[in-house]
Amino acid sequence: MNLRAPAVAGAFYPANPAALDRMVAGLIEDAHTERLPAKAIIAPHAGYVYSGPIAGTAYAGVAHLGGRITRVLLLGPAHRYGFRGIAYPSADALETPLGAVPVDREAIAAIRDLPDVQRIDRAFDGEHSLEVHLPFIQRLFPEASVVPLVVGHVDPARVDAVLQRLWGGPETLIVISSDLSHFHDHSTAHRLDLETSQAIEAADIERLSGDRACGYLPVAGLLMRARALDLRVTTRDLRNSGDTAGDRDRVVGYGAYSIEPATAAHLSDAHRELLLQAARRALAHAVKTGRAPPVRPEDFPMPLRAIRRTFVTLTIDGELRGCIGTTQASRPLVEDVVDNAVRSAMQDPRFGPLTAAELPRVDIAVSILSHDRPLPFRDEEDLIAKLRPGVDGLILRAGRDGALFLPKVWDMLPDRRQFVAQLKRKAGWAPDRPVPGLEATVFGAETFGKE
Repeated sequence: MNLRAPAVAGAFYPANPAALDRMVAGLIEDAHTERLPAKAIIAPHAGYVYSGPIAGTAYAGVAHLGGRITRVLLLGPAHRYGFRGIAYPSADALETPLGAVPVDREAIAAIRDLPDVQRIDRAFDGEHSLEVHLPFIQRLFPEASVVPLVVGHVDPARVDAVLQRLWGGPETLIVISSDLSHFHDHSTAHRLDLETSQAIEAADIERLSGDRACGYLPVAGLLMRARALDLRVTTRDLRNSGDTAGDRDRVVGYGAYSIEPATAAHLSDAHRELLLQAARRALAHAVKTGRAPPVRPEDFPMPLRAIRRTFVTLTIDGELRGCIGTTQASRPLVEDVVDNAVRSAMQDPRFGPLTAAELPRVDIAVSILSHDRPLPFRDEEDLIAKLRPGVDGLILRAGRDGALFLPKVWDMLPDRRQFVAQLKRKAGWAPDRPVPGLEATVFGAETFGKE
């Protein structure tokens, strides 16, 4: 068997097997992260004393998948050898002090025909971006093989093509290795890394660059796949070496991210309750003062600071009392929910401002929207046939006119034809006539609260 020996054992992590196992176990246990329905994670790759706690957060969220994962697709940037393309090794297994991790040669054979994918052993010589993840994989997924890929200079679409080919099912976990900003002072790094995290959450690959994230190319490839498959990215941890084990004058930034289906419950019950409480306090403040209260996202848990677009629906005794939302993701989740709650109560043109007498009777539902995905169609009949009742939110546009229905509207309009007809009516079009230049976009939503 062709084995590749570890390059950074004893430097980036302990060379002693027992010490390494204890350290990895502790980093995961100390994270206290809830179980996540994640298909992929993004985690850092520095020495464990610096980035280990943040990597532990990323892996703790998928630790419950241990008995299911049999293949880990592991991609990281090249630090020591410059090349164009995506490199795989000739090795049959990768060694760490905890043993050998088998390389999935069948998976590599399945991507060798893709553009820019090539065998380059030299890309793995001394490279740490993949190796530091192996002990975490060995600890949590002892039956898993790995598909180790070092990403050089390459179009992110090439990474996306690899991910698409090897995406697999619940047996496959995607791990992208990346640190964030390098060698700024603590406060500058905090600002830059927050901006990068917000770009990652919005799947805005145009805002990513090598000076903000060394693994920005594999990250960008993953974000392309996330948009195509309606997956949501959530920041789970965001710190730098000044927060963990280093000084604060020259730090490296680290982030932990989970990528899960947009319609899955990516917020815990406790986090959902915090959002609903914030919305209800905002309504009370607005009824009293006529305006939204100030919000400090930094006072809320990390998942509630994610850049999201939301709709807030208010009902009284089951009847609509207001519904307003955001169609572009541009601000933290908790801030968006609070503002939309107040606008639903005070600015929905279908209703007057919410009164103090109505306030105790109001029920609140929050919908967190996923990415928009264009839905091509030949004609209206084809559009109707392609819709997924109960799943798809729908936006119809023609020129400057348009309208939106959230997925939960299917509860009231379960028939596809009526769903489209009523949305056309909402946009001001005749429901029984074709609309010239009509375009359709679908999206998913996580909805909670009382509807």
